[in-house]
Amino acid sequence: MKSWSRKFGVAMLGLVPTMASANPACPICTIAIGAGVGVAESLGVPTAIVGIWAGALLTLLGYWLIKFFDKRGWNFPGRNALLIGLSVAMIGFAYLGDIHYSPVWIWHVLYLDPILFGALVGMIVFILTGKLYDWMKRKNGGRAHFPFERVVLPVVALALCSWLICYCY
Repeated sequence: MKSWSRKFGVAMLGLVPTMASANPACPICTIAIGAGVGVAESLGVPTAIVGIWAGALLTLLGYWLIKFFDKRGWNFPGRNALLIGLSVAMIGFAYLGDIHYSPVWIWHVLYLDPILFGALVGMIVFILTGKLYDWMKRKNGGRAHFPFERVVLPVVALALCSWLICYCY
């Protein structure tokens, strides 16, 4: 009985809040993206839509990597653009697995793989909505207009972009 209560006490210590750390260079995320493409295709979701959300996720990982570099004091010219670019470039690892690069004509203008096209669009939309949020917050005296505005803006923008791509593609 005594050993059971000791094990229970040790297990309860695991529930004590501690500082969480995130690994911004997450290879598991790129594997999940690759697997998610197959699942999404089986559900009938266009691969360009999956690419949009994957590009936004990888851009977010790039922002986390920038924060990690800030904490370490690692600064150099062009650092932020390089880190965001490298993070989004991780979509390339998905092509090493089950995904095959198969470019198609997109709107008779671009000859790209739909996943890569979606990732680039997702990256651009995510960055632009982040800049829009910063501008809106600055105009509002440094405060958000409503709770979770920082989350709502990119999610709504990515959802609208997904709808437009699905409708126009």
